[in-house]
Amino acid sequence: MKAATAETPDAYSTPSLVRRLLVDEAWKHWPRYAVSFLLMAIAAAGTALSAYLLGSMTNEAYVERNFRGIVIIGVIAVAIFTIKGIATYGAAVMLNSIGNRIIADNQQRMFDKLLRQNIGFFADRHSSEFIARLTTGAAAVTQVINLLITAIGRDLLSLIGLSIVMMVQDPVMSLAGVIVAPPAFLVLRKLIRRVRGIARMQFTGGTRIIETMQEALQGLRMVKAFSLEDEMRRRLAVNVGAVERESNKMARVANRASPLMETLGGLAIALATIYGGYRVIEAGATPGQFVSFLAAFLLAYEPAKRLARLNIDLNNNLVGVRVLYEVIDTPPGESSEADRPPLKLASAQLEFNDVRFAYRPGTPVLRGMSFVAQPGKVTALVGPSGGGKSTVLDLILRFYTVDSGRILIDGQDIAAVSRDSLRRQIAYVGQVVQLFRGTIRENIGMGRIGASEAEIVAAATAAHAHEFISGFAAGYDTPVGEHGMQLSGGQRQRIAIARALVKNAPIILLDEATAALDSESERHVQEAIAELCRGRTTLVIAHRLATITHADCILVVESGAVVESGRHEELLRKGGRYASFYRLQLREQRAPESEDESTSVVRFPSSVIRP
Repeated sequence: MKAATAETPDAYSTPSLVRRLLVDEAWKHWPRYAVSFLLMAIAAAGTALSAYLLGSMTNEAYVERNFRGIVIIGVIAVAIFTIKGIATYGAAVMLNSIGNRIIADNQQRMFDKLLRQNIGFFADRHSSEFIARLTTGAAAVTQVINLLITAIGRDLLSLIGLSIVMMVQDPVMSLAGVIVAPPAFLVLRKLIRRVRGIARMQFTGGTRIIETMQEALQGLRMVKAFSLEDEMRRRLAVNVGAVERESNKMARVANRASPLMETLGGLAIALATIYGGYRVIEAGATPGQFVSFLAAFLLAYEPAKRLARLNIDLNNNLVGVRVLYEVIDTPPGESSEADRPPLKLASAQLEFNDVRFAYRPGTPVLRGMSFVAQPGKVTALVGPSGGGKSTVLDLILRFYTVDSGRILIDGQDIAAVSRDSLRRQIAYVGQVVQLFRGTIRENIGMGRIGASEAEIVAAATAAHAHEFISGFAAGYDTPVGEHGMQLSGGQRQRIAIARALVKNAPIILLDEATAALDSESERHVQEAIAELCRGRTTLVIAHRLATITHADCILVVESGAVVESGRHEELLRKGGRYASFYRLQLREQRAPESEDESTSVVRFPSSVIRP
């Protein structure tokens, strides 16, 4: 995904991202980070002091033969390690606490940015991609900041403290540790670019795994109906295998420097040991110096190795930061429009005035659409698929912006009023009902947040849903399941209508709300729709023409324009496109009844493509 941002080309380079993380993310929590840093400094000092005390203890035991001195040093060591343990615990807890806050903030920021995008932003993207960006990206921000803080506060300070101990004990021996650094940094520098590419591939592969699992579980009915279990397993196996290969490649590349670093570390230890042994045996140096130096050198090895790997680990985690910021930096498709006036309704008359619109340049969908939906009346849109009927509803809700022309409500151009005030005046019921995780009561109440129990029950009663809801053991507290799968299609549709009723909006948009229902369910839903539309300006898209014969006005839409308009009887008398559609549907409905039942033949519309 390429973010449409005004950022400079190097906005997502490692230095730019690190600077942004420290300024935008870490600076807000600098007092707590300062405390964490201080605690890590105390822990680092404890590590250095423990190495120094080991030399003193060796001298007290083997040179001075002073038991009292050994006891005193032992007590001091207990105190140092206790303080170090408390400091380490406090720093870890505080870093985790800050990190959890940063994760929560970034998850909310990204979710808010997604909600501010228009529908077109998601048209060519899979939802699993955003799930992966939300989880991986938000966590990566914390991981990078903690990596930087611990690298400085824990590893660098520990290395400095231990280096001071080594220098105090023997400056010449300290030079042995220097030979490790140049070759190690040279090798690690070459690995950074490969690590960055592999980490990006791992993220993409992980997204594909989520995508396959999500589609398989959400479409489980189709998977089982078409015996697609093996195909879904194959798809997941391909994606899992790809991630496994990239992870193995990451393991090889990220750890490629380990043999060299271990060898160089062993060489440095050998040189220090030989030189230290020579000084103790031949030059009369105290064994405490040698032991203290060796302890400090061994303790310094791990933080030095972590610091050497810092750039690799940093670039690995910055992949997650990039995928998060690519979304956060994307300009919102829907601005806040707080400066625009609210929509003020009088009669709720809806008008399209020469509206033109295309999803893609050069392929117009609406070509000069014009009509008026009278206040308090039902206006139906009918016509062949692809004519632009659903686009009309999308434009009224301002999911998209018209290319030219105007959409007016009570004479006000909807493009000139705030989007929120517009949508608050509209209730929408679609063919595919979206119910949210929770209970029936919660889903109906989403029509108007804060609706009372009495209002929810009244809406359900008007939608002819109260009876079946009361039949459930938990009543209105019955969970609907994911996407409402605990309910039948007709029940879901009536819950959606109750949600629209409780909103009590003056404008109703219905998008083939009964197209996928059986006759019994359709009858109940039609009764609920009749209650919903009473006294409201209603625009309804209908596939079954029999459901809109009583509409106040029927608009026949073809190729993005209204080609006929009128009431049902009037259009039939004209004998035009509507009459042709209507007669065709009647023949299709009657044809199966005239067939011999023993032949079990069903006639499909001529538009159905046969293999």
